[in-house]
Amino acid sequence: MPGYEAISDLELSLLLKNSDAAAFSEIYRRYSAPLLVHGSNKLQDLEEAKDVVHEVFFCLWNKRAELRIHTSLSGYLYAATRNKILDRFAHSKIRSAYEQSLQKFLEQGDLITDNAIRERELRLLIEEEIAALPDKMRKVFEFSRKDSYSHREISGLLNISEETVKKQVHNALKILKMRLTAFLY
Repeated sequence: MPGYEAISDLELSLLLKNSDAAAFSEIYRRYSAPLLVHGSNKLQDLEEAKDVVHEVFFCLWNKRAELRIHTSLSGYLYAATRNKILDRFAHSKIRSAYEQSLQKFLEQGDLITDNAIRERELRLLIEEEIAALPDKMRKVFEFSRKDSYSHREISGLLNISEETVKKQVHNALKILKMRLTAFLY
């Protein structure tokens, strides 16, 4: 690699475009340290800055055939470094938002699951307690609460007085309240 130190950036970039590994090595030798300082200042993290600089040079080598430098080689490398840093910031924001969303879901997930289980258990218990009511009382209660019939309609269906319907519904609610209170507390 003797003599590459004296070659200009423009000539190095032309040699790089023709896959000259020695030209790439010279570009790396010239610019890796200043880019590392630049990246470290922006990121406030030396290890992450090293990763960024390595990505820049990795991309430079992989895209050497399509390389189009409109300014200077140093300008191109600094711009590439800046863009990689901006990509990291954007990715960091997205990752942070995702992590917050996931954490929120995890915190609520237990609560949602717990509430769903309790709701299902309570619904089953209510159904069991309704089924345990005396037959006539259960029929009156189901017509009233499940089928939303009025007391007058129930009395017509079962051939009993409206007062009996009212009393049966009241007694059913009283029994259910007493039995379910033990479960809830």
